Amino acid sequence: MAGGSNTGEALKDIASDCGFEADEEGTFVIDHMSFDTKDEGHHTLVVAEAANLVASPYIIGSSQSPILYRGVGLVTDSSNPLVINILSGSSTSYSHNPLDPITSYPHATGLNTLLIAGLQARNNARVVFSGSLELFSDNFISALVDRSTGGAAEQSGNAELARSLSAWCFHQTGVIRVDKTEHSLLGADSAPEYYTVKEECVYSVTMSELVKGEWVPFMGQDVQMEFLRIDPFTRQMMVNSAGKLTARFIIPDVYGVFQFKVNHNRLGLTRVATNTQVSVHPLKHDMYERFIVSAYPYYASAFSMMGGVLLFSIIFLHHKELE
Repeated sequence: MAGGSNTGEALKDIASDCGFEADEEGTFVIDHMSFDTKDEGHHTLVVAEAANLVASPYIIGSSQSPILYRGVGLVTDSSNPLVINILSGSSTSYSHNPLDPITSYPHATGLNTLLIAGLQARNNARVVFSGSLELFSDNFISALVDRSTGGAAEQSGNAELARSLSAWCFHQTGVIRVDKTEHSLLGADSAPEYYTVKEECVYSVTMSELVKGEWVPFMGQDVQMEFLRIDPFTRQMMVNSAGKLTARFIIPDVYGVFQFKVNHNRLGLTRVATNTQVSVHPLKHDMYERFIVSAYPYYASAFSMMGGVLLFSIIFLHHKELE
């Protein structure tokens, strides 16, 4: 979705439902320090630097060119974990009507002034809202950015940003999935009926990523797994080998119903989660060690007590008092 300074109420209501709030009609993002020389005098033709883009190549691509922007400012709720601040204004930007004097605090100021915002819902549905329709126009895409602060003019990054945002929003990039999960004892080929405490097991997940319309092995190195009952007893990074992520660990010395769990949530990627439930049994009576080293003092005390009782019995039975 894209709007402007005259964004209608219907579009604002949709944006509000998604966690974005657009400024009032007639307002623009104004920046008196970072604007293009083609501006008409109100400093509303803002130059947004690539450093103000969100740090996710899945969403914004790889372009480092400045962005031309003219439109309304947005604000989001910082406590909403689903909202993504894709492009923000500089520290000198604010949102206001350029024809009216400033008599009250502006709707958005500084880095809180958002130009483009996004949302990825818990079901991985995606929404992108831009406060500028002109950002996607041919004039802005083909324009040369000539900063008011001087320097050589350069091609705007609007085209690359528009392509990247469209691909991300329509699930053409940043999409991963879980193909298969496996678990077994170390050295075994299949999953056991149950696990026993202190056994060594191997858990693996095969993941794929959608790249240019084809599923290829996911090469992420930051996928974690957990082995939990109510709270995690084991949490560790998985080793990625051509899309197959593996974790190897020892079953904790606690029995009950456990889960192998992977919940991967990274900026720009779809959320993936998988759970596999298994049971963990205690050791059988014939699986314990016959003699435990740490119990040797107790063994010694028991035998010393038996020896003492025997010695006392002999003395008591055979001792005769002299008359």
